[in-house]
Amino acid sequence: MATETSVEIADEGLAGEARPLAERLTSGAAASGLAAGDATLWGADAESEASIRLSWTTLHETSRPLLAEIDALRAELHADGVDRVVLAGMGGSSLAPEVIAATAGVPLTVLDTTDPGQVGDALSGDLDRTVLVVSSKSGNTVETDSHRRIFEAAFSANGIDPATRIVVVTDPGSPMETAAREAGYRRVFTADPNVGGRYSALTAFGLVPAGLAGADIATLLDDAATAFELVSADSESNPAIRLAAAWAAAHEHGAEKLVLADGGSGIPGFGDWAEQLIAESTGKQGTGLLPVVVENSEAPGFADAGRDATTIAIGGAVDGAQLVTTGPLGAQFLLWEFATALAGKLLGINPFDQPDVEAAKKAARALLDGPSGGPVVTPVLVSGQIEVHASGDWFSAGVGTVAEALRAFVKSAPSTGYLAVQAYLDRLDDASAALLRPELARRTGLQTTFGWGPRFLHSTGQYHKGGHQNGAFLQITGEPENDLDVPDRPYTLASLQRAQALGDGQVLMQHNRPVLRLHLTDRAAGLVELVKAVQDLHDERGGA
Repeated sequence: MATETSVEIADEGLAGEARPLAERLTSGAAASGLAAGDATLWGADAESEASIRLSWTTLHETSRPLLAEIDALRAELHADGVDRVVLAGMGGSSLAPEVIAATAGVPLTVLDTTDPGQVGDALSGDLDRTVLVVSSKSGNTVETDSHRRIFEAAFSANGIDPATRIVVVTDPGSPMETAAREAGYRRVFTADPNVGGRYSALTAFGLVPAGLAGADIATLLDDAATAFELVSADSESNPAIRLAAAWAAAHEHGAEKLVLADGGSGIPGFGDWAEQLIAESTGKQGTGLLPVVVENSEAPGFADAGRDATTIAIGGAVDGAQLVTTGPLGAQFLLWEFATALAGKLLGINPFDQPDVEAAKKAARALLDGPSGGPVVTPVLVSGQIEVHASGDWFSAGVGTVAEALRAFVKSAPSTGYLAVQAYLDRLDDASAALLRPELARRTGLQTTFGWGPRFLHSTGQYHKGGHQNGAFLQITGEPENDLDVPDRPYTLASLQRAQALGDGQVLMQHNRPVLRLHLTDRAAGLVELVKAVQDLHDERGGA
């Protein structure tokens, strides 16, 4: 893993286009202003929100007291024979700790799903050795609340006092803090409320789960502190300024997509964390930067990127990379956060709000009021183990196969648009669904993203509704083998999962975006059929 924090602009043309934007940031003292918490950087409309969202710039200092508290709790738990950490959290509450733990090579079971199979697998672990970390900034995240209720009941059913096995991370004064203290949970950590979820990697939300799992979070803060001196400088050599200027320059020339590949960083999953940070921060007002996380530098979308995309290698140079970032994890967190906030200034948007996220949540809640997550939906086509659900002008009544439905769906996307595969499945047992991303990208020539539902709703979901309106959305849902009741709630996990998929689909269709939902009546067999249908796809764009 690289120890020096840097950004190289390998594309000479992009470097030249970025230079005046870097000069603008430098002459305007944007980096030092950001470091000092200047809420006026993004204009009058953003000032109110920015004024309560900038404490993340100094977390390398303010989070230090957490280190001893986390170490002490970990020692207590180990003394009680508790060494298995399960994290219930979504978006900013799960992506950073998962990356931290994976980079450190320590086990952390992450629940950022409503899939009953995946939650059931986590429940089947050794509960006698398990502590559940429940993380929610707002304190009312429906997925996380459901996980807490299910685990609390499971602990009790196994003769374990749930209060001794539940640790809470939340904002001070949230409903979860009140409920946790009343329940007498083992520990309640309150994070700095002036930090937004996607900027919270170095708060209690990132440090508590990873630290309890055994990651070296002190070094993480040390590396961030070293990087702070670089990213807060008003200099064109500032790597955050270089990165932000390159992104904005590319965007000005129609390259609104950022294709992220690992270049030997030693940081597994960093792209997924950066995806939320960038998409949710910039994807609004019909503009923004869409991260496309790919499997490697030889993957479709990176190796054959068109003029609508900028390729970025994380950790070291690779063939085809226009930008290269290096540095240890703590430094990369700060580098990308600073770059994203500065890019927001150049794009003319507020990087700290998320105005379009709530719409899908409201739609899902409305569906949950109905039986089984909403009304019965009749497929337009059934082929083998796949039910096809589609509506809109793009779908023809003459479509008779899944491959034909996919072909019509792909044609509905603009030539410089993108496809978004949204898999409301078990990301462990149904992991083969991820093969759909490179297969679709290879055969269509379109930039293609892949997200596990519902976690992407807390990530790229904002961009889908608020960013460039040139996406087409492929939802994959599946019949679960077993369901799980959510204690004291009128729904099961499967009905919640279904409502989230249908609710988001409704909102996307209200934005006049093409949505194709393929429901797998048998997940394993259906995935095989679906991959085959994609492999048989021959698109008029000139794909394989």
